[in-house]
Amino acid sequence: AGSFGVFSCVLDGVERQQSHRAVYRFVPRHADELNLETDDPVLMLNQSEDLWCQGYNMRTGATGVFPAFYAVRVAKDINQVQKDGWIEQFLVRFLGSVQVPIHKGNDVLCAAMQKVACNRRLASQPPSACVLEVSVKGVKISVQDQCHSDHRGDQCFHFYQLKNISFCGCHPKHSKYFGFITKHPDQQRFACHVMMSETTLYPLAESVG
Repeated sequence: AGSFGVFSCVLDGVERQQSHRAVYRFVPRHADELNLETDDPVLMLNQSEDLWCQGYNMRTGATGVFPAFYAVRVAKDINQVQKDGWIEQFLVRFLGSVQVPIHKGNDVLCAAMQKVACNRRLASQPPSACVLEVSVKGVKISVQDQCHSDHRGDQCFHFYQLKNISFCGCHPKHSKYFGFITKHPDQQRFACHVMMSETTLYPLAESVG
């Protein structure tokens, strides 16, 4: 977000500064929802625990609700980023996790991606929508479909500390596939977690790496 200028506007007689930037296009399906285009400057007004936010679009002057992971916080400086404890969010599709023999290497990553993709095809299940949040502490994965099926609400997530992430990267030929390898906190066991997107995931690899 550092390459974008920070917008400000006068709202209710008070000058307010842009707090977030839209990272995806959001087309409203209901009257109370906020239309967003990629890179729109957004002022966050309220954020609820159900992963929806109320915001003000500084480009259009409209107010409404939208999914939280469609916008990321604009960092004023690196200290602000570290104070908030997170850097960026990515909307991806979670394919699955498999155990791997060693903790790093592109060959290990590619083999794991192939195995996860095969398992997914055999199961005949579409990949779940997933919010991947990269922070100064680690990586948090919130799988949307699991939340509804397990009735766990906002508790449905997996968190991996940075010190336990040993390797990450995109597939060398198909960059819309991304994976990262984690080690078990106490045992000599390793797992690879694989996700995909409609576009390249190099920005995600750079953020985690």
